[in-house]
Amino acid sequence: MDLKLLEHFISVVQYGSFSRAAQQSFVSQPTLSKSIKKLEEQLQVILFERSTRKLRLTDAGELVYEQSLKIIGSTNELFTLIDDFIEKPSGTVNIGIPPLIGTLFFPIIAKNFVPKHPNISLQLVEHGAKKIEYLVDDGQIDLGIVVLPVNEKLFSVTQIVHEPFKCFVHVEHPFASKTKITIHELKNESFILFNSEFALHHLIINYCENLGKFHPKIAFETSQWDVIAELVAAQVGMTLLPESIYKKMDTRTITSIELIDAPMWQLGVITKKDRYTSYALQTLLHFLQKQFSDGVDKKELKE
Repeated sequence: MDLKLLEHFISVVQYGSFSRAAQQSFVSQPTLSKSIKKLEEQLQVILFERSTRKLRLTDAGELVYEQSLKIIGSTNELFTLIDDFIEKPSGTVNIGIPPLIGTLFFPIIAKNFVPKHPNISLQLVEHGAKKIEYLVDDGQIDLGIVVLPVNEKLFSVTQIVHEPFKCFVHVEHPFASKTKITIHELKNESFILFNSEFALHHLIINYCENLGKFHPKIAFETSQWDVIAELVAAQVGMTLLPESIYKKMDTRTITSIELIDAPMWQLGVITKKDRYTSYALQTLLHFLQKQFSDGVDKKELKE
């Protein structure tokens, strides 16, 4: 069986449509359709329900998808093992990072790591922290940089960042003149948050409920930190975010306020326990541990 058929099938499932999969895989939609048809003929099963608008897997399709991930994963690991066997410091490391973390730290990682290791390619995958955990556990990506805590029975964890949240409001907001604020003062405010796929969503809600004794009134939810900033700038509501993100905001329209008894933003690098660690991944892990143990240069965060 041609592994390319399985790769095309996985791509269609993960992107949820033939058109999106074709665009992301840089192949034509007819090519993908032919691959799926050929795979169905070889396996003598139907992989997708074609009577519904939304692309759905059949029972057989579910089984083939699960096994395809294992086959492709094993094949990729074979090449990695061979590279390591001949001590060739090359390969691709798939890094899962939520958008906010990626905005702050991935440029720093790429800037400082890539020139020193030109034969190691870094592939960025952006999702919410919960999805990143799933992808690391499933073996689809090599490591994740996520909000802690996570299940340490599943993952090896190295903490890299520890900083407080701050309150962000428009410069004309009644609270803008304050230097400090308590969570109780935010009880009647409209919150703009990441959606429920993101760990920060649950962290802030738990913080409000446990310390503030109220459930936050959520005006908007989004998957993009810059949309949150734009909504705050438009005076639609306020938000709570890690303090370092302020360097990326328009400080002419948004101001930050110290939050008394603020929750802490704890980030960690996670890898799946007991999984083979490639030479390329070991090199990146060593770099991350050193980079963040030495501290992140504040000037770099401003760039």
